[in-house]
Amino acid sequence: MYGVCGCCGALRPRYKRLVDNIFPEDPEDGLVKANMEKLTFYALSAPEKLDRIGAYLSERLSRDVARHRYGYVCIAMEALDQLLMACHCQSINLFVESFLKMVRKLLESDKPSLQILGTNSFVKFANIEEDTPSYHRSYDFFVSRFSEMCHSGFEDPDIRTKIRMAGINGLQGVVRKTVNDELQANIWDPQHMDKIVPSLLFNLQSGERTESRSPSPLQASEKEKESPVELTERCFRELLGRAAYGNIKNAITPVLMHLDNHSLWEGKTFAVRCFKIIMYSIQSQHSHLVMQQLLGHLDANSKNSATVRAGIVEVLLEAAAIAASGSVGPTVLEVFNTLLRQLRLSVDYELTGSYDGSTNIGTKIIKAHEERQLQEAVIRTIGSFANTLPTYQRSEVMLFIMGKIPVPGVHLVLPSTGSGPEGTRMIQVMLLKSLVQVTAGFQTTNMLTALPSSFLEPLLSFSLTEDPEIRLLVLQILLSLIDRHDNRPKFQNMSSISDISALKLKVDKCSRQDNLFMKKHGQQLYRHIYLGCKEPNSGRQHYETLFALLGLLSVELANEEVVVDLIRLTLALQDLALSPDESLPVYNRCAIHALAAAYLNLICQLTTVPAFCQHVHEVIEVRQKESHYLLPEDIFIDNPKLPSSVDKIDGGVLFLQSKITEVLGGSGYNTERLATPYVPQYTDEDRLSKRKSIGETISLQVEMESRNSPEKEERTPAEEITFETLKNAIDSVGMEELERERRRQVVEKFQKAPFEEIAAHCGARATQLQSKLNQIFEITIRPPPSPSGTISSGYGQTQNRSVPIYEMKFPDLCVY
Repeated sequence: MYGVCGCCGALRPRYKRLVDNIFPEDPEDGLVKANMEKLTFYALSAPEKLDRIGAYLSERLSRDVARHRYGYVCIAMEALDQLLMACHCQSINLFVESFLKMVRKLLESDKPSLQILGTNSFVKFANIEEDTPSYHRSYDFFVSRFSEMCHSGFEDPDIRTKIRMAGINGLQGVVRKTVNDELQANIWDPQHMDKIVPSLLFNLQSGERTESRSPSPLQASEKEKESPVELTERCFRELLGRAAYGNIKNAITPVLMHLDNHSLWEGKTFAVRCFKIIMYSIQSQHSHLVMQQLLGHLDANSKNSATVRAGIVEVLLEAAAIAASGSVGPTVLEVFNTLLRQLRLSVDYELTGSYDGSTNIGTKIIKAHEERQLQEAVIRTIGSFANTLPTYQRSEVMLFIMGKIPVPGVHLVLPSTGSGPEGTRMIQVMLLKSLVQVTAGFQTTNMLTALPSSFLEPLLSFSLTEDPEIRLLVLQILLSLIDRHDNRPKFQNMSSISDISALKLKVDKCSRQDNLFMKKHGQQLYRHIYLGCKEPNSGRQHYETLFALLGLLSVELANEEVVVDLIRLTLALQDLALSPDESLPVYNRCAIHALAAAYLNLICQLTTVPAFCQHVHEVIEVRQKESHYLLPEDIFIDNPKLPSSVDKIDGGVLFLQSKITEVLGGSGYNTERLATPYVPQYTDEDRLSKRKSIGETISLQVEMESRNSPEKEERTPAEEITFETLKNAIDSVGMEELERERRRQVVEKFQKAPFEEIAAHCGARATQLQSKLNQIFEITIRPPPSPSGTISSGYGQTQNRSVPIYEMKFPDLCVY
């Protein structure tokens, strides 16, 4: 009976007859549209038959694939696509299973055309929003197969491109179908991301290689829309754009692994392009997560070659600029800590020549120039990160970096390394260069809060070192911090021009905060300017930077008192250049004279005192005729003509303190202060310079105290340094050691002694203190005058008698 039903068409089920009728006798004729409409209507009218229709179509398609009847295969897939688009009933899940089974069959085929056909059907299915959820559907096969197609190595380049594009489209379809469906397997799991992301990056990378061989733009205008590179980039952006906070790590880790496995960090270009796509595609509030992963990857590659680390740092540099609109993240200092750690490691590698501190034959050879390039890249990245921060956070970063710099006399060697003093010097230079980058463009309205003593004092201490490069970096940092109106470029060329209005300086009235800042730190700045000019190894750049610093102080932070102090400082520099006691080269003496001339020419025009300007211009004119080597135009050039000696200088070419005091006094300036020669205040910082002996420092301090004594008219000569003086100074150091030991013992006692002993000791001290206080109160406190009168003491003196208030007799008028 069943065999008869199978043979007779009239007895076959209706859905099978409808399915059979959509296939023409000749597959070239294509799908029979009229019969397809009947099948669609039947599926909509009887949705319970939809799963059987799908199963039967699947059976026919499998048979046609096995018999290589590919025309009928295409017709079957077209019919399935139309049924999928038309039907959204609850029973569609079973139909989808049959559909996916057929797509899987096509993808498993060796024929590229069938693979592309199956992919196109899957993409159409991915764009359909299903009304009912599916609890058991799996897309693992499709992820694996589409990823494999993305790596296709088919011989024909055109077919290879089509297969790869089909694979990219398929991955995009899988992502769209699963990313928002909580019932599906999580597409963000590492097992899926490790296949999807490398497949996309492979096509991006291969696209870069073929760009140079691509046809001209006119020829490629049509195909440009279909290029695998653009399709890959669009798919990659869509994937990243859908990533939530918890999925960023799983999406970025395969990128890092792909760049590692294919050595793509060294070229930098592709890695930078990838992370530009990432940073622009993810949500801006997630930017710091990418930063953290890059920083962690940089740490993980600490012992890799310098070119690899430099590539990661370059990517960080580009990513930081993009992340500026979002957020660098809550762990700002951790970012800088990682970069500074890499800077230290690079310096150590450069000095030791190996990554593990040993010199074994098997260790990698480190190229110094590659480490230098890495160090420069890290410094640029630190500056790029800092530029994304607000002012208050940048101040914290400046303090943080300052705390990492080894201070002379405190950190003699690099922590965690054995590179010695040379390593200390190199890390000082690198960290100061980082500070130069961080402070570039730094602007604040309140200098006191932005530049606390905890930052400024350590910074200024480095200006006392013998290393000229470190001193120059400190001066550049100071210029960036003080310059708030972009006046710094206008002081680059030191000259004695007669009209400074050509400089177009921006001068604002000095605020109260600026006045407080200069009152607190002004003397420190003057002192370091003076000592900077005094250094024998200072060069042209140093003096030009010192002039810029004096100029910026005059236009940014100067009030009347500051102007007076700066003029006194400049005249003291002139005396320094004339002093025979200083072992300064001829060039340095001429440079200091030129610096004084250029600055007095500037400040006299800023003060707008005609007599002051006249005196300065007269001296400059005399120098132009007789001593041109004392002017900036003739000394700050490439090959200046220097005299053999500057010991004998005529008074006509010098600026006179008496004359300047006289002309400025007539304009209301403090003549007493102007007439007092400037003497730098020497402090404990001078020991850091390691140039001055103990006796020399004491002699200078004694002389300074004598000059600053109140009796200005009766000044005593400086105290003579004798053996007793030195002995007393050494004894005082011994007393300090004893005091320090006593304090250590007290602290140790409170840490280790039993509680009862400490309590008894404190109770005894409290009792003793109370008794002393009672004695003091009895002596000092007297009762008010008593109405009962006074009594006479035994010595004939009257003494108030202490009468309790309830025994006092008040007059009747005072009682109510």
